[in-house]
Parts: sequence; structure tokens; C-alpha cells
Amino acid sequence: MLERLEAIATTAAEVVGVTFGDLGLGENIVRELATLGAATPFPIQAATIPDVLAGRDVLGRGKTGSGKTIAFGAPLVEKLLENNGAKDRKMARKPRALILAPTRELALQIDRTIQPIARSVGLFTTQIYGGVPQYRQVSALQRGVDIIIGTAGRIEDLIEQGRLDLSEVVVTVLDEADYMCDLGFLEPVQRILRQTKKGGQKLLFSATLDKGVASLVKEFLINPAVHEVAGEDQASSTIDHRVLVIEHRDKSAIIGQLVDRQGKTLIFSRTRAYAEQLAEQLEDAGVKATSLHGDLNQARRTRNLQMLTSGRVNVLVATDVAARGIHVDDIDLVIQADAPDEYKTYLHRSGRTGRAGKSGTVVTLIPKQRRRRMDDLLERAEIEASFTNAAPGDTSVRDLAGM
Repeated sequence: MLERLEAIATTAAEVVGVTFGDLGLGENIVRELATLGAATPFPIQAATIPDVLAGRDVLGRGKTGSGKTIAFGAPLVEKLLENNGAKDRKMARKPRALILAPTRELALQIDRTIQPIARSVGLFTTQIYGGVPQYRQVSALQRGVDIIIGTAGRIEDLIEQGRLDLSEVVVTVLDEADYMCDLGFLEPVQRILRQTKKGGQKLLFSATLDKGVASLVKEFLINPAVHEVAGEDQASSTIDHRVLVIEHRDKSAIIGQLVDRQGKTLIFSRTRAYAEQLAEQLEDAGVKATSLHGDLNQARRTRNLQMLTSGRVNVLVATDVAARGIHVDDIDLVIQADAPDEYKTYLHRSGRTGRAGKSGTVVTLIPKQRRRRMDDLLERAEIEASFTNAAPGDTSVRDLAGM
């Protein structure tokens, strides 16, 4: 079914000179976007914003970091202004927009972008996600909010408790829809969407389109406008892909040399224990590092991510909890200390660098016996990477560290 949906591809050259005002956004929102550092639209934003404002369902395809949050967030706020705006501020008013994200980290980061845009025109957002007590979330709903940003599990919990009513939601966004399906949230998402106002607008953004996403498009999107950003696939982007074939005993030493540099580095490990161990080893070696994984509570996860964002540490060692939805624009090196088993995981991890048109490097460390599997994975991902046999102190390692 998705094959019959023809995508309109937009290139960066086509949006030169275009402003957010040209796309139909109001002055307050345009000013706030400039304050956020978004003076001019990225291609995915220029492509989708007019269709969102026109009330069409939208299916947006683009790699992470292409500017999707503003692509749906800014016109969503504009649409709510058209629909009674901030005039109805009564207590316990029902939300009129819903943004679903696969993880609480992504929900928090979406809110950090959309909240100031909404506030600039008198609208309010709240975050609803699991892993924390619900009383603050319930209190916000009782006061009344306009836009909910959250994860499927807690949202469905509050619906079942009778504390959340989505019947007035006229715009619904699914961000990173493919990852939500990968995490097993397809059925909860379907149930949630059926709770929203009949005939409401649906916006679905996804890096890949597989069976789960196809079923969502088929059931909920009516004659959608389909957009993708030309030239933003990872094979043709500004990401340099390298594979170092190493001996296992050399892994820690090589990682230590790779991160001995200026700039921010994100390292992926398969297990939580190895993430902690590697972060501690780097700290002991004088490298400012911290970890991010599922054993940490939400406060520590938020704090550790903020440490990388603010520059207090240069290295974050993470499990795949960070592979999607971690938005730090200036990560220029991703190291896969443990190679992924699936090509989609490779794409999601490498999408942490090369964001918003900037350059980045992805280095994957593998033992010799994994060479064939790595070839197959890269072929499925449609990525060309250079392979190098490497040992501590080799020129290839030093060059990458000094990039």
C-alpha cells in the first residue's frame, strides 16, 4: 500500500530564500522560531508546513536530525490558533492536540522545542510519560492544557483511569512511528488514535516505513501528503562511515584513543554493565564521560544527557535507549563499541551525528569473524563504509581521533 503513495522530494536548493512567514506561520511563531535558532526553514519544514496548515494528513519521511519537530510543531500551534486559539482557558479543558513519541527522552526534547512556540501565543503543553509519579501530570490535566506530548503507556493508563479525555483532539502527531512499532506499541497507539476526535488531522513522521507503520497509515491517514527530503539518506549525507576490524583485547585502548579529541562523542554499547564500565574507564583515563542506560532513573538520565549537551562531559556511553530521540546537534563522532545486529539500529545510532546538514563520523568496531555480517548489514542499510584493520596507535586510529 505504501508503494502507491508517491512522495514529493524536496531539496535544500528549492527552499533557499523561503521564510517561515512565506509558509503561512504567524508573526509571533516566526519570532519565537528565530529565538530558538530557526531563522529559515529546513527542507522537511518547508515541504510539510503548508500541507499541515491546509488541514491535510501528512506522512513525512526523513532521517533523524532533519528538523521534523518544528515541521509538525510550529504548524500544529498555528492550527490550534485557528481553532479558538487561547480563548478557552477554563480549568480542566480537554487537550486539542496530541504528540506521541516512542521514549520519554524524546517526549521531553519535543516539549522543549514546542513549549516556547506554544507559550508565545498563549497555549500550554504538558508531558505525560511513565517512570515517574503521575500526580504532577494529573494536576496539569486538571488545570487544563492544549497540547499533550507523551508516550503511549502512560497516556493509555490515564485514559483508563478516566483522567484523560482525548475526544477533543483535532491534531495528532506520531513521531518516530517506526520505532514505536519496533518497541511493541503498535496496538496501544492504535487504541489511542481511536480515542481522538473523528475526522481529526493526523501527522506521521518516520525514518523508515515497515509493516507497523503501513498499518497505521492505512487505518488513520486519509489521502495523505507524502514528503521526503531528497539527498538526506545516510548513504549520501555528510556522514563518513568507517569500520575498524580489531582484536577484542584492543577495544578499550582504541576507544580511548578515538575519544582523545575535541568535540562530542557518543559511544554505543550493547549492555548497561559495559556502558557503566566503559564510562568509568574513560573517566579514570582523564576523559570527561558519563553513561545513559535503562538502569538509571529519569532524573539521572536527564542530568547525564544534559551534561553532554552543556559540554560538562565530552563523551556519553549509551545503550540503545539513546539510539532514538536523543537530540544533541553537535555530536560529530559516533562510536559503536558493540556492532548492532540489525541495519535499522545502525541507521538510528548513526543518525545521532551529521544532524541538520553538519558533518559527522560513525566508527564501528568489529572482530575479524564479524566481517561478513557487517557487510550484509551495511548492504541492507544502503551505506558504503571503509574497512580498515586497526590496532592501538595505528595511523587510522590517530587520524580519526584528530579529525
